Amino acid sequence: QVQLVESGGGLVQAGGSLRLSCVASKSIFSIAVMGWYRQAPGNQRELVATVSRGGTTNYADFVKGRFTISRDNAKNTVYLQMNSLKPEDTAVYYCSSKEKPWSLPKWGQGTQVTVSS
Repeated sequence: QVQLVESGGGLVQAGGSLRLSCVASKSIFSIAVMGWYRQAPGNQRELVATVSRGGTTNYADFVKGRFTISRDNAKNTVYLQMNSLKPEDTAVYYCSSKEKPWSLPKWGQGTQVTVSS
């Protein structure tokens, strides 16, 4: 089974940028969907963005135009470039993988993103 390790979180001021990385323990070439989710205290985990094996991306409305997801199959890595960060983006960000579109997701351990006002 794939293991996912996130990095790149931290503390940033509103309007700043961060790039999250998610490194998989095996090739992601054949993995159908890679994605990023987030969970703020007291809230449910929510979708941020996904990227399919074919490169199709999907974004939550609240990040469209600010965040960009990408995958580098050669490096077994998925990225989330986050620009124009807002305090409401503060959350633990989780990487996920789905072997097939209908598979249950696998999760990383999460990385904390804190945006100060």
